[in-house]
Amino acid sequence: MAEENKISLINAISIGIGGMVGGGIFAVLGLAVSLAKGGTPLAFLFAGCVALITSYSYANLSKAFPDRGGTVKFLNQGFGKTVFSGAVNNLLWISYIVMLSLYASAFGSYAPNLWEITGDKSIDFHIYATAIILFATGINYYSIAVVGKIESFAVIIKLIILLGFVGVGAYGLIGNENLPQLALSNWENPINLFAGGMVIFVAYEGFELIANAAPDIIHPEKNISRAYFYSVLFVIFLYIIIAIVTVGSLPFDQIQKAKDYVLAEAARPMLGQIGFTIITIAALISTFSAINASLYGGSRVNYEIAEDDELPHHFLAKFWNQPVGLLITAIATLILVNSLNIESISTAGSIGFIFIFGIVNFVGFKLAKEMGTNQIVPMIGSILCAIALVVLIKQQLNENLTGILVSIGIIVSCFLIEWNYKKKEAKKQ
Repeated sequence: MAEENKISLINAISIGIGGMVGGGIFAVLGLAVSLAKGGTPLAFLFAGCVALITSYSYANLSKAFPDRGGTVKFLNQGFGKTVFSGAVNNLLWISYIVMLSLYASAFGSYAPNLWEITGDKSIDFHIYATAIILFATGINYYSIAVVGKIESFAVIIKLIILLGFVGVGAYGLIGNENLPQLALSNWENPINLFAGGMVIFVAYEGFELIANAAPDIIHPEKNISRAYFYSVLFVIFLYIIIAIVTVGSLPFDQIQKAKDYVLAEAARPMLGQIGFTIITIAALISTFSAINASLYGGSRVNYEIAEDDELPHHFLAKFWNQPVGLLITAIATLILVNSLNIESISTAGSIGFIFIFGIVNFVGFKLAKEMGTNQIVPMIGSILCAIALVVLIKQQLNENLTGILVSIGIIVSCFLIEWNYKKKEAKKQ
């Protein structure tokens, strides 16, 4: 590929930031505060540290095995095309669907604040969440190029607005009567803080998109690692500041009341109704672009898995010139977003990605000698992900049993379906 067509370091960092600062922060900020209270910034730091350590494994694997398949390629490289790798790859596809549901939930929560359709926000939520998935699916069928243009535009807009919110909000903290809410006395215990960070881990998962761009990044030996680390560090810093501004600006009861659209509510003390409206518009643009990009990404993951004989070849079929996986992904998202609440969706997404990232860290550890890289960091990453899963499941068992059961059901189903598929394929041979 000609150098002018390659991806620069800045563009690679943008891919990582755009993947992380999608709809996640708009969807889970209120949930994070409800779980961690005054310690919310620390909860985001905990989740960010797990993401940062995992990005080390991703960086090494991306340099050693550059492939547009990204995570799918790494898992197959570590375990071969086995039932295990196939099941985890299928879990990756399902986790895309869960993320789509999270973004659609956020869109459905923010949109009625601009325009109520029925006068009942719970009904409006389902109308907006369903409509945005259908609209984004239509765009994906119409033109993939449009999807890319929307994402590029949205990354710039949401970062400008979020950085503006951080700047104005930080200034507004001076003398704010709610600032003491950040005091140590208002923090949850360390286990709950860590569990809170893991519930909202989905807000960090998007850095893995850099892996899909790795073959096209200029000067890959130095720029791939930089792209991962710079993007994750920037987003950790951004999320911590957003959490500080939110907790320091609004009383806890008001945050709880506006939990599903709290970022917009946090803009109100300094900027009034216009600030609320601007952040709401930013949330709608961000979640819409994230839905667009994730529909595209999810359908491509599904197609790659089928190409690798880890799903039936029926998934290689085209429907209106796009992989049939696009339609299946959209239908599954519609079912999920209209069936589960946002906490259950966030829990299922976090468990899925923490499980996948734990496995990728293990692959980084397993192949470290072959790659000539450090074994200790990926080993720590794998252990951290395992601990995170245990803590998250234990904490959510009492708080959100539905989310845990859905998560376990998804993981078990992925393994059973893959085992059954491989068994049938073996009989044919």
